[in-house]
Amino acid sequence: MKGVVLFGIVILGFAGFWGSVQADLRLGFYGQSCPKAEKIVLDYVKKHIPNAPTLAAALIRMHFHDCFVRGCDGSVLLNSTSNNQAEKDAPPNLTLRGYDFVDRVKSLVEAECPSIVSCADILALVARDSIVVTGGPFWNVPTGRRDGLISNASEAIANIPRPTFNFSTLQTSFASKGLDLTDLVLLSGAHTVGVSHCSSFSNRLYNFTGVGDADPALDSEYAANLRARKCTTPNDNTTIVEMDPGSFRTFDLGYYTLLLKRRGLFESDAALTTNSGTKAFVTQLVQGPLSAFFAEFAKSMEKMGRIEVLTGTAGEVRKQCAFRN
Repeated sequence: MKGVVLFGIVILGFAGFWGSVQADLRLGFYGQSCPKAEKIVLDYVKKHIPNAPTLAAALIRMHFHDCFVRGCDGSVLLNSTSNNQAEKDAPPNLTLRGYDFVDRVKSLVEAECPSIVSCADILALVARDSIVVTGGPFWNVPTGRRDGLISNASEAIANIPRPTFNFSTLQTSFASKGLDLTDLVLLSGAHTVGVSHCSSFSNRLYNFTGVGDADPALDSEYAANLRARKCTTPNDNTTIVEMDPGSFRTFDLGYYTLLLKRRGLFESDAALTTNSGTKAFVTQLVQGPLSAFFAEFAKSMEKMGRIEVLTGTAGEVRKQCAFRN
């Protein structure tokens, strides 16, 4: 993949960047130390996610937000303390949910193998399994992550991509984590099962350029419908909108189809069609089989799951995900 061009997108080589972290993550890391760990996770997901399928999107979002701040180290799970505001209390994370779900899985794994399986690995596994159980793609989750000791709200604000990002800002943000434009398009595809609060995009509906207008990059009929039926005031902070209306519980190509119709909710969604390379890739995905998207999405998810991981003796293995040992 190094230095090649795919769908018109230059893919940069990060061989050196990844070499330092890949060695200590491996499939079946707990095969000897806690052989039932991954089955415990999967069994719990299979039992409960079908009754709360929207939690699948919430859990993959949590995994994404975790990996973009200090790497995939479970730092998003830590509670704030009297002298530190943690990531989970930063504005980009205030709408995260699923913490209790992760905690329940962790308690079951702890009962089987105390202080062996990290919260970072449990979050990565839960995110994957919940998407699979709801009909989405499978991806490999090499394990062996350790849990981070630091969680700062300011770092979440600085590192988590915002829904208002334009293309160049998105490109810079992803590149800083070793992710390229192919990954940007594919990982954004998780929005096919997402929901959003109006506050994340209402600026596109009201007063976009300061003269009471909507974002011209958003389909005018769609914008009018959102104003009339969903986000009826500019300051609505509670209403939830499906990011892929009609199939938001189905992991499919609907999100990409909407992008080409100028109906992506976020500015960051619309940004994917402002670059010729990424737009061509979106078009290719829409025209191709769902299996091709699943296969490519799986590669990018595994790659994201390796961002700046702690391994070996770095960090710790928390007993409870919300608290340092």
